[in-house]
Formats: sequence, C-alpha cells, structure tokens
Amino acid sequence: MKRAILAIVASCFLCAPVFALDKFDNEAAAQQHCPKDTVVWLNVPTMIWHYKGQRWYGKTKNGAYVCEKEAAASGARATKNGE
Repeated sequence: MKRAILAIVASCFLCAPVFALDKFDNEAAAQQHCPKDTVVWLNVPTMIWHYKGQRWYGKTKNGAYVCEKEAAASGARATKNGE
C-alpha cells in the first residue's frame, strides 16, 4: 500500500509543469525582459530571492537577476529574514 502511494506521489511530481526561468547578468537586462515586474536577485542553488536594498541583493556567488513572477512560478521564494 505504501509503495502504491509513493508511486502516485512520484508520478504527480514528475507531471508538474516546469517553468522556464530566464536569468540575467545585470539588472537592466532583467528589467527589459519584464518591464512590469519586479527584478530580484535569485540565489540559484537555494532558490531564494532578495529584493533591491537587501543585504544579499546582487552579492551571492551563484546568483542571477530574474523576474519575481517567473521566480515564484519556478518554485523559488523570497528570503524570510529580509536579508
């Protein structure tokens, strides 16, 4: 019974839509891509984003500028501690 449930959960997870996430090296390019959205700095390995003015905005080692709505659709989230 447990294996059947795991198989169903795994198959549903694999069927989930995958959203493309365009990443940019600079803020201006990201803003041009999504002029009506907020540009955020995404720490790619952790999938946590930071807003302009926060401590890690543009500063994490493996990050990129992205559009907030695209990041959220890709499963990323905002930092919880505001840094």
